[in-house]
Amino acid sequence: MTLAETYACIPSTERGRGILISGDSKSDTILYTNARSVVILDLNNPLKVSIYGEHAYPATVARYSPNGEWIASGDVSGTVRIWGARDDHVLKKEFKVLAGRIDDLQWSDDGMRIVASGDGKGKSLVRAFMWDSGSNVGEFDGHSRRVLSCAIKPTRPFRIVTCGEDFLVNFYEGPPFKFKLSSREHSNFVNCVRYSPDGSKFITVSSDKKGIIYDGKTCEKLGQLSSEDGHKGSIYAVSWSPDGKEVLTVSADKSAKIWEISDSGNGTLKITLTCPGSSGGVDDMLVGCLWQNDHIVTVSLGGTISIFSASDLEKSPFQFSGHMKNISSLSVLRGNSDYILSGSYDGLICKWMMGRGFCGKLQRKQNSQIKCFAAHEVEIITSGFDNTISRISYQDGQVTNEESVGVGNQPNDLSLAPLSPGLLLVTFESGVVFLRGEKVVSTINLGFTVTALAVTPDGTEAIVGGQDGKLRLYSVNGDSLNEEAVLEKHRGAISVIRYSPDLSMFASADLNREAVVWDRASREMKLKNMLYHSARINCLAWSPNSTMVATGSLDTCVIVYEVDKPASTRMTIKGAHLGGVYGLGFADDTHVVSSGEDACIRVWSLTT
Repeated sequence: MTLAETYACIPSTERGRGILISGDSKSDTILYTNARSVVILDLNNPLKVSIYGEHAYPATVARYSPNGEWIASGDVSGTVRIWGARDDHVLKKEFKVLAGRIDDLQWSDDGMRIVASGDGKGKSLVRAFMWDSGSNVGEFDGHSRRVLSCAIKPTRPFRIVTCGEDFLVNFYEGPPFKFKLSSREHSNFVNCVRYSPDGSKFITVSSDKKGIIYDGKTCEKLGQLSSEDGHKGSIYAVSWSPDGKEVLTVSADKSAKIWEISDSGNGTLKITLTCPGSSGGVDDMLVGCLWQNDHIVTVSLGGTISIFSASDLEKSPFQFSGHMKNISSLSVLRGNSDYILSGSYDGLICKWMMGRGFCGKLQRKQNSQIKCFAAHEVEIITSGFDNTISRISYQDGQVTNEESVGVGNQPNDLSLAPLSPGLLLVTFESGVVFLRGEKVVSTINLGFTVTALAVTPDGTEAIVGGQDGKLRLYSVNGDSLNEEAVLEKHRGAISVIRYSPDLSMFASADLNREAVVWDRASREMKLKNMLYHSARINCLAWSPNSTMVATGSLDTCVIVYEVDKPASTRMTIKGAHLGGVYGLGFADDTHVVSSGEDACIRVWSLTT
């Protein structure tokens, strides 16, 4: 089994804070972080993604070494890991650098030293160290609050500049580095500092809407970005052009601007870049940017990544987005063209196409949280944590109608019968609710704790799984249920039940890591001993031709079984998603789509 495509998660963003993305100009990749993952994304092909997930805590920032061979990444615990940028991401070193979160780190141009800054929790806020031994190269005092950004002069004599929440820009000479002077030009948080590629100047940008340019060797103020066409909001990040003549800034005013920097150090506005397709909400605030080779990259608070071409700024940018949080559910829709719908628990529903990746977010009326999710060609049904079901009608990828229905209980699973008009069954802790259209027609108390549900497409039969591990088969009679049989095999609470596409079988899985395929006519087990996960099974999917079943588990693995062969001949994908697999589907008979805690979606090819 091979990985065919990855649809990457988007950078973790936070209101009122910039994110400092970086890249490698040789391989034209960029680095950003989401939760515990460090994402390496190819700007020329965003479906080519590599993810490093070895941090024990959420990662905050990552940087390539000058030769492009190593990557240093920091996390919220103050740890820096240095690892190989190529295939296996082999760990070289790990150092505990600060007592708190690391906000920025930079390599010196000779690749020997690293400086990291952040929150020291009462101890040092900045440290510079040798990359191989971790020994300190200097003393960094002079800051009293969190240091948001740092930069090393790329040419000798080396200098280090730091800036942060105490409104200061501090300048250190070395190595070993010692405090030289402090600049108090800014009147608010200083969010980012960057040296020009030749080291002659550096620029700082701040929440006071100003950008100030200094001499790179002496820290003397040279000039600033013109305030006439300046940003109207906090400036969160800045990046120099490769030739050092222009800078790119992004701001909370939802715009990105390119400035021409004169030799005397003043910046005049060249162009304001606007991102198309913006909704005008806070999610459009721009919080991160990078100028790399011919690519100009901006990142919005909502996670949309826009890639402009520096040589043709009039051309509209290539844009893509995705999920920031755990993708709890996933559905493959077959129609004129196969596409994938995914829902993450923060209420976001995205649409994807194989070979293309991101195809847009569904604009919902209210982004209520998603706990359960079912999708059909023309309707999506979600339930959250507020005792209601949302029935979302949509056509051509656009939401046409969204109705919220109160069901009086907290839903824990739902199943749609597309061939029986408007019929929807929803389970809650002790029973089942029948909905037809937007009306609750009956609520049935079953007298046991219900955990999972499946209903046939024509709405004539339902299977309900319980906390006791029993499967109860019911025939649907109008708006009531008649119990037909009880199947006992599972030793844990049932987590998921799915009918096969040809309706001759159904499969069930439990929290005790076991799955079973049953024959529907005889109600006997068709495939047993599916006991190869090491933790609870979260999701299950059938192949369109009903010959294969895939299971996804908290143990990060996806296992594919063939129904006609013994369970021991399974195919396993280890480490499919950091933190566990939560969504699963077959794109076709040879491709499995999975999603998980790491907010990524992956397409796996089964052909050996």
